[in-house]
Amino acid sequence: MKVIDLIKKADQTLFSFELLPPLRGNSISNVYRTIDPLIEYHPSFINVTYHQEEVIYKKRENGLLEKKTIRKRPGTVAISAAIKYKYPSVEVVPHIICGGFTKEETEYALIDFHYLGIDNILALRGDAPKNQRTFIPEKDGHSYADSLVRQITNMNKGIYLDDELLNTFKTNFCVGVAGYPEKHIESPNLHYDLKYLKSKVDAGADFIITQMFFDNRKYFDFVESCRKTGIDIPIIPGLKPICTIREINLLPQVFYIDIPEELVRIILACKTNEDAFKAGIEWSIRQSEELITFGVPVLHYFSVGISENIRQIAQAIFGKGSGNNIK
Repeated sequence: MKVIDLIKKADQTLFSFELLPPLRGNSISNVYRTIDPLIEYHPSFINVTYHQEEVIYKKRENGLLEKKTIRKRPGTVAISAAIKYKYPSVEVVPHIICGGFTKEETEYALIDFHYLGIDNILALRGDAPKNQRTFIPEKDGHSYADSLVRQITNMNKGIYLDDELLNTFKTNFCVGVAGYPEKHIESPNLHYDLKYLKSKVDAGADFIITQMFFDNRKYFDFVESCRKTGIDIPIIPGLKPICTIREINLLPQVFYIDIPEELVRIILACKTNEDAFKAGIEWSIRQSEELITFGVPVLHYFSVGISENIRQIAQAIFGKGSGNNIK
């Protein structure tokens, strides 16, 4: 079922989460160990991230550098299929990114997902690789996510890259995109960022999942600004519990977000990472409860390979008798 249809028919806030494919060389059992503790809380969908190739340089015995291209987390298509097979009650939302893929390769991936019966896609530009200062698309690849969304919605109309194809089938993808309550790092300001988000919506996006945030006021203001801009599709808040003391400094560097002063004080007062882990859960529960009161359609959690904190949050928010009706 499409994410947008799940939202429309729900009478309460839904639960979903995102997971990383395991590092190359690890087993699919790592994925199942993340998902299994969360299944009893009836997640409506699971996002599976996609990672482009990285370029590394290894020193040879003669002192020269050898350039190698690797993909550290392969298998998004296969993992999506495995999740769909093992957990048939849960929808799978694989990521499709612009970086590292031509439009033709994107079309092949979308055909694979269509054959697997996967109805939902999260369309992202993706970040620049670590060895690049700015994002550089592949030759004949997409530069921006709105173009990627347009390719997907064209396939929903039976329009493929080869315009000489006859009797093409129409795919049936529901398309999600990313939103940034604190703006994307490359946008000069939030107003400009919202104009770009609107272009993704105009291209055919059905729902938005936000970047993580730790101050709900930023989400509330973001939703209000979106509505004023004419963006009327569901906006799903993305949440990540703090796991370690170090993340207070690390997360703003990696994701270009602010940490509220109150949360900084709480985490810095922790003597161990175990204390910070518990504090992160408590803060995320508070966030979740307030967001439910606001009437969000879904609470979406970034697991980053850890599910115990998400499990405890889900128990508090989505456990029996919790009650979280949408306004």
